[in-house]
Amino acid sequence: MLQFQLWKKLLVAAIAALGIIYALPNLISTNNSAAFLPGKKINLGLDLQGGSHLLLRVDIDAVRKERLENLGERIRRDFRTKKIRFNALVVSDEAVSLQVRDENDRAAAQQIFVDLGNDYSTTNDGNAYQIRFNDAGLALMRTRTVDQSIEIIRRRLDPEGTKEPIIQRQGLDRILVQLPGVDDPEAVKRLLGRTAKLTFQLVDISMTAVEAEQRGRTPPGSVLMESANDDGYNYLIEKRVMVSGEMLDGATATFDQNNRPAVSFVLNSNGARRFGKVTGENIGRPFAIILDGKVVSAPTIQSQIFGNGQITGDFSVAETNELALVLRAGALPAPLIILEERSIGPGLGADSIAAGKFAGVIGLVLVAIYMVLSYGFFGGLAVAALAINIILIIAALSALQATLTLPGIAGIVLTMGMAVDANVLVFERIREELGKGRSAIAAIDSGYQRAIATIIDSNLTTLFAALFLYVFGSGPIKGFAVTLGIGILTSMFTAVMVTRLLVVIWVERKRPTKLIL
Repeated sequence: MLQFQLWKKLLVAAIAALGIIYALPNLISTNNSAAFLPGKKINLGLDLQGGSHLLLRVDIDAVRKERLENLGERIRRDFRTKKIRFNALVVSDEAVSLQVRDENDRAAAQQIFVDLGNDYSTTNDGNAYQIRFNDAGLALMRTRTVDQSIEIIRRRLDPEGTKEPIIQRQGLDRILVQLPGVDDPEAVKRLLGRTAKLTFQLVDISMTAVEAEQRGRTPPGSVLMESANDDGYNYLIEKRVMVSGEMLDGATATFDQNNRPAVSFVLNSNGARRFGKVTGENIGRPFAIILDGKVVSAPTIQSQIFGNGQITGDFSVAETNELALVLRAGALPAPLIILEERSIGPGLGADSIAAGKFAGVIGLVLVAIYMVLSYGFFGGLAVAALAINIILIIAALSALQATLTLPGIAGIVLTMGMAVDANVLVFERIREELGKGRSAIAAIDSGYQRAIATIIDSNLTTLFAALFLYVFGSGPIKGFAVTLGIGILTSMFTAVMVTRLLVVIWVERKRPTKLIL
């Protein structure tokens, strides 16, 4: 065990050097001073640098209702295409209901229902049918909606990919959002509060909105929509979506020909093709631009338009910048309901960091005193290895860009005490061998040989516990598990490699015949 090959010495030296290099940015106050270093500063969690904490619920019921409304329109079109007569087509929050008039059309209607897919189940009482989501279809819709919401939230809050917010799914339909360092929660809520669902739909010119209001009903396939300008004006809009915001390739805040704030957009190839077809076939008809269920504007189509367009309205410059951002990020598939909101000031985080530093220093000093008093020179070598261990932990957190929280600091402090356990095992074994009358070199060699299995076993057990905490835990528990797991790995390295290397170097130089331990 005291034979330490040259490549092992070089490996230990290289890892220690890399640890110092990656840990250095955390000791340098300005980013410019550390620009030449490969590592970055450790990301501090919400509890250490303050920020905003939001717990959101995805409104799955709204998605189900919208999907059923689209399903109802699809069934209406398919029935008309197949010339199947029907009546009483009603879309509720739970199902689409309709009645087939002619008994002879039931087989064709059944085939249409089968073609809807595996997400729906159909029940009937004679000629009356109900189509609703089955359990599997509802579960799949919920999962896809929440996953898509998480991705859209990430794009909106971190469009450049540099802020690294914490966005996690919790339960079936909840999303946890933590934004360390963000001190304007109202701006965050504005970004997340908008569904930003953009659609382009034709205006129904069979009658005016006023006539529809007076009659108390709208033509089939059309709906009344409010103006986004809050002027009390309504539009009669065809339900069929001609072009959707999903086909956007980009959006930027600009100014229109009258120098008013506007949002210019570019469609992808599929969107440009559909936009060109719709505008080419409907010249002279109003074409409504609808955002979150309200008509922003309804200009008349003057000529065929393909890939580019502009959204104008009663916007401020800040509103167009925000609208362009949310359109680039994409529309949320469902409204988000804020269940919990917390703002944490940076002062609390500064106190936590100061307390963590104090606890770390006290812990390090006490461990150092105990080791030196208990094992003398060898205890000093263990303290030197412990210092390298702490550097490696900081370097690993910096390299992985893991988020350090207050429980994470507790994990580092705990690691300080655990890191010397391996050295205590080795030194106690060496004492036992010296008590049996062995020479100093033989006692050191035997001590390491006999202790290595116990060291690996005990550390692996704790490492598995940290792994389970990370897999099954969330938030602060994961932060604790990360630092504890990294600390265990670095502790095993420093105990098995670094401390032993220091002992080997001392033995090679001193060649001791007696050892006081």
